Parts: sequence; C-alpha cells; structure tokens
Amino acid sequence: MIRAATTADIPAIHAMIRELADYERSLDDARATPEQLQDALFGEHPAAFALVAEEPTGSGLRTVGFALWFRNYSTWTGTHGVYLEDLYVRPEARGAGHGKALLAELARICVERGYERFEWSVLDWNEPSIGFYKSLGAVPMDEWTVHRLTGEPLRALASTVTPASPKPNDAIPLSN
Repeated sequence: MIRAATTADIPAIHAMIRELADYERSLDDARATPEQLQDALFGEHPAAFALVAEEPTGSGLRTVGFALWFRNYSTWTGTHGVYLEDLYVRPEARGAGHGKALLAELARICVERGYERFEWSVLDWNEPSIGFYKSLGAVPMDEWTVHRLTGEPLRALASTVTPASPKPNDAIPLSN
C-alpha cells in the first residue's frame, strides 16, 4: 500500500534515510535530524513531500519504503516536474513491488498535475537500481553531469555577494 507520509512516519523515514546512506557508503554525510525532516515535510513552508510503502503484518501495517520528492521547474517546457531525492525499500521487502508502486504513484502525480518530467539520480555503481529503472523505461541523461557546491567553496562563493544585492525570495510559500 502506498500513501502520503504523515508526521507519525518521521521516525521510520529518518531511519530509512540512514539505511539508504549506509547502503550508498555515505552514512557520515547523512546528518539530517528528525526535526529537520519534520520541518521540511510538514513545516509552515514544506520544501519536500514523501510517500511511504507499507505491507501488512500480523499486528497491522509495517513501513517498508519511502520516496521523498520535491517540485522542480523546466524553463524549456514551462512546467513543473518532480525530482525524486530518495527512493528506498528495505532489503527484506524488495522484490514485492514496493519500489515500482512508489514510482508509479509519483508518475501518476506528474500526469495528474501536468508535470512533464520525473527525474532522479542514481549512483553509477548501483547496477540493480539502474536495471530496475531501465525496465520501467527510464533513460539515463548521459550528456549531463551533476555538479555540487558545498562546504567552504559554497561559503566562499556566497561571500562574493555585496550587501546591496537583492535577497532571494525564499519566503514565498510553495504549493504542491
């Protein structure tokens, strides 16, 4: 079963983010706290959205996966899209269709809202995921390379802005 995440899902989503970071060999980089996740998903101005996958157990439902996403925008199509930040299904629940169901629900959201793109990144060495995505019809964007600015280089570039520069409109609320 796939459903929108609620505040009660924060502990499970946070734990699965840590599991994903460990799988991707980057556990030390996963510093987000449950409180930050709560604010990002359910604060006054949500920056992201999440779906959870559940399966029945003898005593109810157990959360076995999640998809965390946010809207992006294409200047070429003039429409919003979905960027999938994280997709994770716990190892013991893989192969039962949860990952595909999470992706299908996000595809449905795109189509329903008129979004023309659904994008995500995958590590080059993650062959099982790459094969899975290709089986759905996803194509790699081979001509594009992701760039990231973080830490000291990010701060150094930010320090080049003069105080008279306009402040970005971060306070504008986003609707989904």
